[in-house]
Amino acid sequence: MAELHDLSCVVHLHSTHSDGTGTVPEIARAAERAGADVVLLTDHDTLAARRRGEEGRHGSVLVLAGHEVSPPNRNHMLAFDTPQEIRHKGLSPAQIAQAVRDAGGFGVAAHPFSEASEHFGRFRTLGVSMRWEDLDCVDGIEVWSFLSDNGQAVPSLRAALRFIVRPERYVTHPPQRNLDEWDRLGARRRVVGIGGLDAHQFGLRIGGRVIRLMGYERSFRQLRTHLLTDGALTGDLEHDRRLVYGALRAGRCYIAAHSVAPARGFRFWAARGGGALPMGGEDAASAGPWDLHAALPRPAAARLLCDGREVARTDGARLNHRVAAAGVYRVEAHLETHGRKRTWILSNPIYLR
Repeated sequence: MAELHDLSCVVHLHSTHSDGTGTVPEIARAAERAGADVVLLTDHDTLAARRRGEEGRHGSVLVLAGHEVSPPNRNHMLAFDTPQEIRHKGLSPAQIAQAVRDAGGFGVAAHPFSEASEHFGRFRTLGVSMRWEDLDCVDGIEVWSFLSDNGQAVPSLRAALRFIVRPERYVTHPPQRNLDEWDRLGARRRVVGIGGLDAHQFGLRIGGRVIRLMGYERSFRQLRTHLLTDGALTGDLEHDRRLVYGALRAGRCYIAAHSVAPARGFRFWAARGGGALPMGGEDAASAGPWDLHAALPRPAAARLLCDGREVARTDGARLNHRVAAAGVYRVEAHLETHGRKRTWILSNPIYLR
């Protein structure tokens, strides 16, 4: 398979251009300290960062500005690579998704399984349900939404405090319902899966002081979406924009719990004869048999799933399995940290129809 470049991205975050508490330069510095390569900014209903010339290189980090299309309390969509903001008033979920496509962009359903949390009620993102009403119309979904899936599931105020203070010890897996729904959607068509943070660096005013909860840098050390690009970043904004968004649209990406272990170097592909099909690729099962290969940067409990059902597993750093049957194939890898088994890597699927 041709050489691919692995970019570690932090996706779905908000700056002072909407309801975040950090400026774009501050966010970029936090990403650099956390070791990320790319920031995909998604302020609510605004591309102000782009208009102010804040896209591009900030030190070693590339910042690109998408936006979060944000109807009241539901059907939020991360819109990437659009020339202007999507006007959503009165639009149905399908119309929002189509408006992003018509603008030449790529849309991802944000926190699609979100439910309200009684313990974070004062925060807009956690205090109300933000579900998607019709996922059959979208091209991508936040399979793992770090803030919503974890913050809204805390069973008590004590657990909420544990999540804020030591998220790497609290978070274990994305909800199984998210993965089941992704498998259901993938059985019909390609649907790109990402991991999103929904990072705001929330602040609480206590006794005249503003206490910032879970700062950007800590958030950026938790969950990443790795993009496998056709080439390296060059520093030319338009070139780098095409590389990043091209990999995202193609589904050449995987989700990684960076707090569990660095995941750079993971690969999942299908091989037949002299050809190879990367993550996100689609081909005829009848052209097989296909050899499916997963390479991990360290040994882990990894399993290969077909349409959501396990068909092979390994406890090593390589998984190889020959298939002849049609199906949607993806890889999950788990590691034990802090005394608990945790999801480490979720690949995007390979589609053999």
